Amino acid sequence: MRGSAKEYLFVDGYNIINNWSNLRELSKQSLEISRNELIDILAEYQSYTGIKVIIVFDAHLVKGSMEKKETLKGIEIVYTKEKESADHYIERTLDAIGRAKKVRVATSDWIEQQVVIGRGGTRISARELKLEVEHYKEMIRKKNKVTNETNDLLIGRLDKETLEKLEKLRKNK
Repeated sequence: MRGSAKEYLFVDGYNIINNWSNLRELSKQSLEISRNELIDILAEYQSYTGIKVIIVFDAHLVKGSMEKKETLKGIEIVYTKEKESADHYIERTLDAIGRAKKVRVATSDWIEQQVVIGRGGTRISARELKLEVEHYKEMIRKKNKVTNETNDLLIGRLDKETLEKLEKLRKNK
């Protein structure tokens, strides 16, 4: 984990997938597709908020699996080792960084939420995370709309000759 982030959001990946209806439906087709969709959603969230997102997927029932970490789209992805749940990994990591950083954990597992609070983190349910993600998506949409309207106004101020030159440049790419 990089030390530059001011805030971390640990996400119990399969808990969120099983609690968000769109991801649950995708997981019926393919667990990999639902994991990738969650990663895409949270990469956009991380980019907009500046919160460091770590998604933890259980591999504790996979015989012989070793802990594996990778970074996709700027998101740290952790697959736990055999006999280690996502909850246990998050708890262990919280013990290490606990009260030194602002840490939130996204899970709808009530017992895990209580453990997180006891170890210095705060909790956010799957439903609350979905609402927060949707809120930021709406903010991004509004920001893009204003940017596009501003760009349209600027283009509208250019003379015909300049517009033709810009169009030529665009086509030559």
